[in-house]
Amino acid sequence: MSRVHVWNCVLVAVMACLVLPGSALAAEPEHEAAALGAHLPSLSVLPFAAMLIAVAVMPLAAGHWWEHNRNKAIVAAVLSVPLAIYMVAASGDAGVHELLHKGKEYVSFIALLGALFVISGGIYVQGSLSGTPLVNTGMLALGGVLASFVGTTGASMLLIRPLLRANSSRQKMVHVVIFFIFIVSNCGGLLTPLGDPPLFLGYLSGVPFDWTFRLWKEWLLVNGSLLVIFHIWDEVALNREERERPGNQLEAVMKHQPLRVLGLHNLLFLAGVVFVIYAAGGGIGNAGQPWPFGVQEGMLVALGAASYFSTAASIHEGNRFSTGPIIEVAVVFAGIFVTMTPALLILNVHGKTMGVDEPWEFFWMTGFLSSFLDNAPTYLTFGSVACGAQGVPLEGRYLEVFLNLPPAARAHEILAAISCGAVFMGANTYIGNGPNFMVKAIAEQQNVRMPGFFGYMLYAICILVPLFLVVTVMFFR
Repeated sequence: MSRVHVWNCVLVAVMACLVLPGSALAAEPEHEAAALGAHLPSLSVLPFAAMLIAVAVMPLAAGHWWEHNRNKAIVAAVLSVPLAIYMVAASGDAGVHELLHKGKEYVSFIALLGALFVISGGIYVQGSLSGTPLVNTGMLALGGVLASFVGTTGASMLLIRPLLRANSSRQKMVHVVIFFIFIVSNCGGLLTPLGDPPLFLGYLSGVPFDWTFRLWKEWLLVNGSLLVIFHIWDEVALNREERERPGNQLEAVMKHQPLRVLGLHNLLFLAGVVFVIYAAGGGIGNAGQPWPFGVQEGMLVALGAASYFSTAASIHEGNRFSTGPIIEVAVVFAGIFVTMTPALLILNVHGKTMGVDEPWEFFWMTGFLSSFLDNAPTYLTFGSVACGAQGVPLEGRYLEVFLNLPPAARAHEILAAISCGAVFMGANTYIGNGPNFMVKAIAEQQNVRMPGFFGYMLYAICILVPLFLVVTVMFFR
């Protein structure tokens, strides 16, 4: 894609940020959301279910057809446009209000993901490190930390190629990629709203920016345990290669090319993203009130554009950077945001009758669905159920209202369970989180014979599920 076309995309994004604030959303009373949820028919949930099933099944059932963003757009439009027309026709101003509210959330969501994607794509790690178990463990640990601050997708795309180059002389390295997906592409992204899409959606719905830092114990337990398991596994695997292959395998993996990081100026843009998100939620410069819609989004677009145009084309070529993945996310989530609108409203109204009350139930139900469906809408789905059980309507910063409930509601514990379930268990399958398939594809391009869908699940069942049981006992009983 040419830079002129990218610039046109930037202009469109900025215009979207400017147009939506002046819409009918601002004038519509928000209390109508609860009434709308009570009157929407159950069948209005079907497009949401169909959209999530399409995202989960189509890459496996019709991968070649589904890989074209045009076809994803067709599916999203077929499922979302009729539903949007129905909501406007049947519910009038209330339907328009809810759709515009979701439109604003969508623009904020894509602005952040796009900025992180573009900026991380401008940082290129040239050369490689030694592929020893200690260095491999260190790279996974670094990725687990970075994931919370540049996003699981950004950290994955930044580190997977240097890790593969470092281990190119080894025959047995499937486990390296699998643990990379576990830690860097999923479990590491728990500590900030920047880490994983579901957490950012929570932030947009009122969760304070620094609230997720309280999940450091869960983050440390899961990622620390995975790093220990990986290091032992990698030591055993390398020692086995020493016995079975001729030559000194340790000496072979210690050979490496000089390491050099290009595009370091983009670290300033990453810091800018963190500041903008924190300042917008904290109301810095706006008398303590959250920034008006459009300011944060416009600044994120500007940071992404500045990064793109200030980064040498050779760096983008080295990273094989293209706008295809972020366009795919934008297309798919356009359909998800529209179709999930009635589903969330209905679940909120009927939250008390869902039978999900305890934190451990929220952890496992959120996690199970996040394993096979997209974890971002799954997070919002169970957040809606939790709010509905406490009589909190989906209005404005409703998760902030939920967190301010009396201690007897166990709101903080329940939201922690939902957050951990969505982030951690996205690692259970290739389709649980966006970076999983990307990492798998890159590894296979480098001739790593990755396991199939169910083979990968077997690794997850044997390694991750026991860890999640420990998390349940320690934090969510």
